[in-house]
Amino acid sequence: MKPGVLFVTPHSQDADLLSRMLSPLPLHLEHVADFAHLRAKMQDRSYRVILTESTLPDGTWLAVLELARVLKPSPEVIVTQALADARFWSEALNLGAYDLIPQPFAASEVRRILSNACSRPARREAVAATL
Repeated sequence: MKPGVLFVTPHSQDADLLSRMLSPLPLHLEHVADFAHLRAKMQDRSYRVILTESTLPDGTWLAVLELARVLKPSPEVIVTQALADARFWSEALNLGAYDLIPQPFAASEVRRILSNACSRPARREAVAATL
């Protein structure tokens, strides 16, 4: 099965664009519109990466990060924002996000970041390997 990426955004056109950008890669992209649907989806399946808008209709990227931390294996969280600046990028990384992808999306950057995140060992496996 292809590594899974779950994109949390209320903008279905962004999910369609991202899906086209990722089509050359061996990644499976799914889309949910908000935090509530993310929580429900995470009960059905695990994902290697959660890509989330910084602000959702019913939460923020911080709520997504908190949810990811309690999941086993814990997915990487990547944040996307239209007006991403160095301060926000630094905050996201310092609080535990894997990376930040600014919008509008650049195909090569999206592919590079998501490929790298999906190829990392799951956090549960990384901890077990160091013991």
